[in-house]
Amino acid sequence: MAKSTAENTFLRLKTVLDVLTEGVWSGDALNAGQVLAEATARVPFNEHEAELLSGGIPRGHKTLTSATAKLVKAGWLVKGRSGWTITEDGMRATVAYPDAVSFATALDAGTPVPADTPVPAAPAGFVRKTSAVAEIPAPAVAKAEPKKTARKTPAKKAAAAVGKAAKVIEDAVEPVVKAVRKGKAPAKADEAAAAEPFEGPDVETHPQPEAVAVAGDFNTLLGAPENWAPEYDEAQMEFDFLDQLWKKSAELPAGFYTFKIALNRSWDENYGAFGTFDGPNHELHHDGGTVTIRYNHSTRDITIN
Repeated sequence: MAKSTAENTFLRLKTVLDVLTEGVWSGDALNAGQVLAEATARVPFNEHEAELLSGGIPRGHKTLTSATAKLVKAGWLVKGRSGWTITEDGMRATVAYPDAVSFATALDAGTPVPADTPVPAAPAGFVRKTSAVAEIPAPAVAKAEPKKTARKTPAKKAAAAVGKAAKVIEDAVEPVVKAVRKGKAPAKADEAAAAEPFEGPDVETHPQPEAVAVAGDFNTLLGAPENWAPEYDEAQMEFDFLDQLWKKSAELPAGFYTFKIALNRSWDENYGAFGTFDGPNHELHHDGGTVTIRYNHSTRDITIN
């Protein structure tokens, strides 16, 4: 299982396409709840994703269901009243982008599937395999109570709620999906869901600035012409797609340093201690060696290690 919640989500999105592709091969039809259940069974929830939100919905399931709107926007999935249908491009995407990173990059960038990518055919002797969770009708999953008192792991408890969660979240996300199909902006009430389809502090999909700089009294040590100057390349952080964090690692001699996080190569928007806009300087008491500074734009948190 992937370590990152973001990577897990993209793995599950690809698994949704894999499950639907297998359905095309076998001629079987699974409803949306069963497809999502199978995806979460194959890529189990981590501890954070297994936390139950209000209504008993696992955090990771809400994240996945909302994120499927990306598949619709890409033209890889069609959501209809009779169920979900994978398109030929969706089937070809499973071949063109076989790993989480390439799949996520293509999906977020709207990269078309290469024209020469073949539609995958069922391998010889193919037999559809689904988990016990996916085979149980959604109502039974939601209502069934275990007869034994054996303790369940958080992941199993979360999986047991997928049938109920699928219906609840699909109803909430449907207006966004319809808006995507029509090429229109979603209604104001759905803007948050469209802009931030992922749930959880380590997986927020948040509009990112064009650039983020560590501007402080050590920029010249990084090779910049002067200190406290966010416009220089040497001060810029790099965005880690999977962690959704901006990062800057550097070798610094032992000493006491101060800095701020400045966006878009200017001081117009900057964050100091405790993520405060135009706040006091961050302080770094460094013993010498490599230091890594991380900035989370969705929470304005800055961490150093």
